[in-house]
Amino acid sequence: MENNTGDDIEDDLEEDQVIEEEEDLEEDSEEDSIDEEVESPKRIESRPKKEAYSTDRGRLMREVRIQTFRSSGPGGQHRNVTDSGVRIVHEPSGIVVTATESRSQGRNKEKAFERLIERLKESNRIEKTRIPTHKSRGTRERELDEKRRIHTKKRLRDRPDLED
Repeated sequence: MENNTGDDIEDDLEEDQVIEEEEDLEEDSEEDSIDEEVESPKRIESRPKKEAYSTDRGRLMREVRIQTFRSSGPGGQHRNVTDSGVRIVHEPSGIVVTATESRSQGRNKEKAFERLIERLKESNRIEKTRIPTHKSRGTRERELDEKRRIHTKKRLRDRPDLED
């Protein structure tokens, strides 16, 4: 019979762990290479994609915090007494809109929601990346140098003498 000491068993366990870790690394590298082949984008984005916010009124009602306050300005006693100003804070995007035009809180609330939807649509719009339309400075300088070279070459050509 073979007599195993505690050290031999520990060495065997360590070797098994090392082999398992190497196999895991090989599997991970194979998965990464497959992912790279599949996810190769045709166009490289210069900025990270931002989240598009919903403009659905029902969903907005759940995502916003509505605050009322006393609006200031002309309007007299009625306006100074009622909390007719409306401030809407869209929590996911951090957009804040207010409406204080009317003495009616309901109308101000509608106005504020219209403004919020407009701002969210503007925020959701994806800006096209700018394509440079003018030549770079280096390109312009190279073209001018080439023109000067051709100009001097043509100017130095000999014209035939008409006196002979």
